[in-house]
Amino acid sequence: MFTGIITGVGRIAAVHDLGSSAQHGKRLDIDAPAGWLDDVGLGDSIAINGACMTVTAFDAKANRFCIEISAESLDKTAGLAETGAVNLEKALRAQDRLGGHIVAGHVDGVGTVTLFAPVGESRELRVAVPRPLSKYLAYKGSVAVNGVSLTVNSVVDTPEASEISINLIAHTVEHTALHALKPGSRVNLEIDLIARYVERMLKART
Repeated sequence: MFTGIITGVGRIAAVHDLGSSAQHGKRLDIDAPAGWLDDVGLGDSIAINGACMTVTAFDAKANRFCIEISAESLDKTAGLAETGAVNLEKALRAQDRLGGHIVAGHVDGVGTVTLFAPVGESRELRVAVPRPLSKYLAYKGSVAVNGVSLTVNSVVDTPEASEISINLIAHTVEHTALHALKPGSRVNLEIDLIARYVERMLKART
């Protein structure tokens, strides 16, 4: 489990094929901030742009770790098959503060940035969300975008999809990889876990 509070911005330094067919996944070499891996061990869970992955190798002195990502996960996520900056979060400990919201690290869908523009000292982020996820999004509700816990400011529904608007304070922009977003960027989305259970319970009553 995670909270959506990013503790480091890393970089996918290299992408290696695990096989020659489309059914094979990739191995990623990821550079982390200095000292970030000091309390990490083999098998630990780390959310990379919101997707929970398992550490398969690491070198704390070199600030680098490796993960293996399946073809299925690559197909259901964005930004994990090429080099570039990524948001990093270690798994939640029982005694940690829940600063964001409960995040499972399971990507529910991929959205597309439609606007990323300055608004005063902040930035407005708009994301087109796949229609199947629209019902889980609500005004002042929570959503994880590339692993970052964010608050939805508005939801506009259309027949094809929904568009959410989010306000990003300067601190969030500066301390996550969201600063690199632009219209057309694809982002990983995870809906609020509580909304998922509410839907299930309501269906069970009918």
